[in-house]
Amino acid sequence: MEEKYQSEWSKSLSMKEQGQIIKRLLKYTKPFRKTFFTAILFAFALSIVNVLLPRVIQTFMDEYLMNYTATTQVILYFAALYLLGVILKSVIWFFQWFLYSKASLQTYQHIRVKLFEKLHTLGMRYFDQTPAGSIVSRVTNDTETLFEFWFVFLTVLTGIFAVISSFVAMFQINQKIALANLLFLPILLTIIWYYQKYSSRIYRKMREKLSQLNTKLNESISGMQIIQQFRQEKRLAQEFDKINNEYLGTRYNMIRTNSLLLSPVISLLHALAVALTLQLFGFDTLHSPTEVGLIYAFITYIQSFFNPMSQMMDYLSIFTDGLVAGSRILKIIDTEEYTPQQNADAQAKILTGKIEFKNVSFSYDGKNNVLNNISFVAEPGETIALVGHTGSGKSSIINVLMRFYEFYEGEILLDDQDIRNFSLTELREKMGLVLQDAFMFYGDIASNIRMMNPKITDEEIVEAARFVQADKFIESLPDDYHSKVIERGASYSSGQRQLISFARTIVTNPKILVLDEATANIDTETEGLIQEGLKNMRQGRTTIAIAHRLSTIKDADLILVLDKGRVVEQGNHDSLLQIDGLYADMYKLQNNEY
Repeated sequence: MEEKYQSEWSKSLSMKEQGQIIKRLLKYTKPFRKTFFTAILFAFALSIVNVLLPRVIQTFMDEYLMNYTATTQVILYFAALYLLGVILKSVIWFFQWFLYSKASLQTYQHIRVKLFEKLHTLGMRYFDQTPAGSIVSRVTNDTETLFEFWFVFLTVLTGIFAVISSFVAMFQINQKIALANLLFLPILLTIIWYYQKYSSRIYRKMREKLSQLNTKLNESISGMQIIQQFRQEKRLAQEFDKINNEYLGTRYNMIRTNSLLLSPVISLLHALAVALTLQLFGFDTLHSPTEVGLIYAFITYIQSFFNPMSQMMDYLSIFTDGLVAGSRILKIIDTEEYTPQQNADAQAKILTGKIEFKNVSFSYDGKNNVLNNISFVAEPGETIALVGHTGSGKSSIINVLMRFYEFYEGEILLDDQDIRNFSLTELREKMGLVLQDAFMFYGDIASNIRMMNPKITDEEIVEAARFVQADKFIESLPDDYHSKVIERGASYSSGQRQLISFARTIVTNPKILVLDEATANIDTETEGLIQEGLKNMRQGRTTIAIAHRLSTIKDADLILVLDKGRVVEQGNHDSLLQIDGLYADMYKLQNNEY
């Protein structure tokens, strides 16, 4: 697996692949094309000014200095003319870079937003299979690379303008020498082709190593408590150092390649072109004199001819880096692991909260079922409890009911209608989910209950907290509902976080309540409040509850006992104890422990 993974990223991008990536990335520039186009017009104007400035010096040297006719007035005139040209060049240059930088910044920010929006449309399966650090790397590092990537096109365009205008100017001076300098162009194009073919492989490796580095860093920070508890600092440091050194190695390869094939090669070719030009002019002077200003202008045009080449070669590294970053971004854009889709005309409303599973089977990988022919009915207001050992399929039932994953066999009905007939907005508004691990966002308690819903008033937040028994601990805090919540709510106990999570769910007044082992991590001190809160929450609502502590679901209307994705027992608490099967064994085991 590792060898296959490495070989995929060791390949270089073909010219066809590069063209496809560029074509697709250019679509994101459309909202800002006017700004780009204006900047390009300034670039064209800049090339014209660069051609005219040497002509000013040439005219002054050949017509006045060489003829000893230069007066103070003439000197001041040409000095002012040249100064005016330089000022005009600076102004044009400023607007060119300012406008292009603005458009580039807007484009890469636009791509970053689109990528972030795309991530929110992907199904849970994608996030199960993709490391979080890799995703973060693509949203941050890869999109950041695209800011400089757009400058490659400006450099290419200004280079083309400069090369054409410089060649035309040289051709007007001396056709033979101009054509001789043109012979260096195929050499440059060959070097560019070779560099692109070889360097893309290096940059792909470098990007992947950076992604692995971010993944390891994200994992280490997220799991710091466990790392320190089990004294894994040294091992993690060694693994991080190994990946970091591999990344460093790819950077070294990049530096070696750039050092050999970029500016040094262009500088060498430039020097050879100047030497060839002086030699050819020297041969011409053997037959007739050549004006000094003419030679000066020609040498300046050679410099203008090769300088853009040097800049383009320098930007090739950024171009290759941008192509690799773009391919990684587009890979996410192309991902079709979407959240389950509802029917096109999904307008049904959840009115009573009845739930029915009919022979539902489900698989995460498309091969091995984790649910097999699950069937049950939850009438409005009833509580259905799901119990079983780890891996029995309890959470999978929640996942397909909440539409986090798509099922392909059987039916799930809400109020006797296919679940696909309800919009996701309707499902999210009418189905409240409380997870085992209550996730808190940075901010305050009120914002964590409101969850950015402007329709929820402060009075409703207080009422929801009181309803689930969370008001007692919240109002004992110095800033009560405006008390600060740090990352993941680390300053509060697991029970307190769960109470806030209850309030967050109940404030939307859902018809259906889904509890995924909501009491599994609760401390004894808070357990009484939790149980009272759950009792209040379940009143008048259809509840599906995954139970870790069997004592918490003794009053459930129906208990489903799962084993290896199948319902092996069902009934209420008393009837299941009389069966003396798996449920009875689990219940007796827990009672012995407590």
